[in-house]
Amino acid sequence: MAVHSAPPKRKEIYKYEAPWTVYSMNWSVRPDKRFRLALGSFIEEYNNRVQLVSLDEETSEFTAKSTFDHPYPTTKIMWVPDSKGICPDLLATSGDYLRVWRAGDTETRLECLLNNNKNSDFCAPLTSFDWNEVEPNLLGTSSIDTTCTIWGLETGQVLGRVNLVNGHVKTQLIAHDKEVYDIAFSRAGGGKDMFASVGADGSVRMFDLRHLEHSTIIYEDPQHHPLLRLAWNKQDPNYLATFAMDASEVIILDVRSPCAPVARLNNHRACVNGIAWAPHSSCHICTAADDHQALIWDIQQMPRAIEDPILAYTADGEINQIQWACTQPDWIAICYNNCLEILRSFRWGDSLDGYLYGNQFRKQYL
Repeated sequence: MAVHSAPPKRKEIYKYEAPWTVYSMNWSVRPDKRFRLALGSFIEEYNNRVQLVSLDEETSEFTAKSTFDHPYPTTKIMWVPDSKGICPDLLATSGDYLRVWRAGDTETRLECLLNNNKNSDFCAPLTSFDWNEVEPNLLGTSSIDTTCTIWGLETGQVLGRVNLVNGHVKTQLIAHDKEVYDIAFSRAGGGKDMFASVGADGSVRMFDLRHLEHSTIIYEDPQHHPLLRLAWNKQDPNYLATFAMDASEVIILDVRSPCAPVARLNNHRACVNGIAWAPHSSCHICTAADDHQALIWDIQQMPRAIEDPILAYTADGEINQIQWACTQPDWIAICYNNCLEILRSFRWGDSLDGYLYGNQFRKQYL
């Protein structure tokens, strides 16, 4: 009688230790690169590094596929939002400039460097950027010089080792009264023309590329504290989340009723560093902070107060980055110190009520 051994049980958590403090991080969305992530170093000097790592699901081990030099720490890393695997295998980084790289099996090479300060030796550092999911040839950058710039990319045909990607400025606008800290495209109206930004003036502003002569102020922090990050709900473009510098709460905004938050998520005990909406649900968001906690919230009760998260994970350090995998909604990645961890958050049943909880996130009974 044949004895069939059971397949190895998939772990609920995987860990990778980088050779330096990890600051920026992003999941690849290509269907053939399910567990590939890009990590950016935080080294307080000019020479920094970016590493591409992949998880082998059979061995449960991470391997570094490619490591390359990067000037200054990357303020953000993002893979081309190409879930069908049609585009060239590109990733972009922001720092002193916006750079677009091509990932290879063993090496990653620079395709183009995008600089909007052609007439000056001075470059205003880029605080963040976003890659448009509907039009992957559009990227938007935010800068400390109060501007946002929308870039157009062109990718050519393979012609030997000639760089295939180049870019041009489609538009640049003064977005805020002070530094701009983040930019994010909205899925509203087809997903190509609308974006929002946050900055040191404490405001959230919304723009339409078809009508750039004016913007809409969605929210202003009552004390004018700088707003560091914003993120759009992946399923419902009416909602976005943001948080202020040194704040322990995340606020949820509804663009249909601006100025007043529709929810405040305030169970963190230290300053928030990251927010990530679920890619497959309009009512779940994960937040991460210096209190070592990653918290998953269910906001479907809005406008009633959201008092407690539904799940929590405690890391071994201050969590400075969090990303929810777009193509694998079971998985959330966090970074703290020199560590990357990917966590099995929960799996969906046939309905939104059908949670099967993983071991690493615990139910919250606060």
